[in-house]
Amino acid sequence: QVRLVESGGGLVQPGGSLRLSCAASGALVSINSMGWYRQAPGKERELVARIYADNSPNYVDSVKDRFTISRGNAKNTVNLQMNSLKPEDTAVYYCHVNYYHYLLESDRDAWGQGTQVTVSS
Repeated sequence: QVRLVESGGGLVQPGGSLRLSCAASGALVSINSMGWYRQAPGKERELVARIYADNSPNYVDSVKDRFTISRGNAKNTVNLQMNSLKPEDTAVYYCHVNYYHYLLESDRDAWGQGTQVTVSS
């Protein structure tokens, strides 16, 4: 079992910046990837950015050159720096972790509780 604790989010004006952080904790697991999804009202949840164990990232096209995902200094943490925010970035952002559980010998997914990001003037 992996537990996720998210921080960051809030209200920001268009063109502003926010930083989301997520810390994962759990025993007998190995993290495959950490990332962020978002879900706007009336829309499906979509992948925003993800970083793999080898530190290679990938982004949805709409956030490339504006958002940066990175590993935190503490083990099993991930940050999402969001710059040049637009109203269409408004959504609930969820931290996601894909991990390997050594006892269960299988890959699993864990989700954070979600944090609201609102971009509005």
